Amino acid sequence: MVEQELIRAAQSGDRDALITLLREIEQHVYRTAYYILNNEQDAMDAAQEALIRIYSKINSYEEKAQFKTWVQRIVTNICIDKFRRNKPSVSIEEHEMVFSDSQDVEGEVLSQYMAKDVREAINQLPEHHRTVIVLRYLQDFSYNEIADSLDLPLNTVKSYLYRARQQLQGLLQEYQKGGVSG
Repeated sequence: MVEQELIRAAQSGDRDALITLLREIEQHVYRTAYYILNNEQDAMDAAQEALIRIYSKINSYEEKAQFKTWVQRIVTNICIDKFRRNKPSVSIEEHEMVFSDSQDVEGEVLSQYMAKDVREAINQLPEHHRTVIVLRYLQDFSYNEIADSLDLPLNTVKSYLYRARQQLQGLLQEYQKGGVSG
C-alpha cells in the first residue's frame, strides 16, 4: 500500500510526506468506510475522521504491524462507532448495467438481481459478521489481517466468517424463494 520510507519521513515530521501518505490511502479509507456504513455522507465523515486520526497518531504506528492493517483498524473502529450510533448497513458497490448486442441481457439482469439479494442479505447480518465479510470478501484481507485490524483472536475471526457465511446462505435461499423482504 505505502512505501516504508514515506511512513518514516512522515513520522519524522516531513509534512509533505505525511500529506502524500494521506493522499495515497484516502481512497482505500473511504472505500472501507462506505462498504461498512452503506451511506456516502457517513462514509465521507468516517474517512475524514480516520485520516485526521492517522495524521495525529502517525507517530504511534510501529513497523511491527503492516501499515495497511494499522490504517484498517482505525477506519473500522470509527465505522463501528458510527454504525452503533446510526445503525446503517453494508453495501456492495453497484455498477450501472450497460447492454450491448453481444451481451447476454437475461444473464445481466439475473446477475443484477443476485447482487441485490447478496447486498440485502449482507445488510441483515449482525454488525460483527458484516464487518468480517466486508474485510474478507470486499477488501480481500487475509484472516490474520482481519484479526489484526479488529483486534480479535484468529479463531474468533474464523468463527465469525463461518457463521456469517452460514447466515448468508440461509438468507439467500430465502431470497430465492421470495420469502424475505428487506
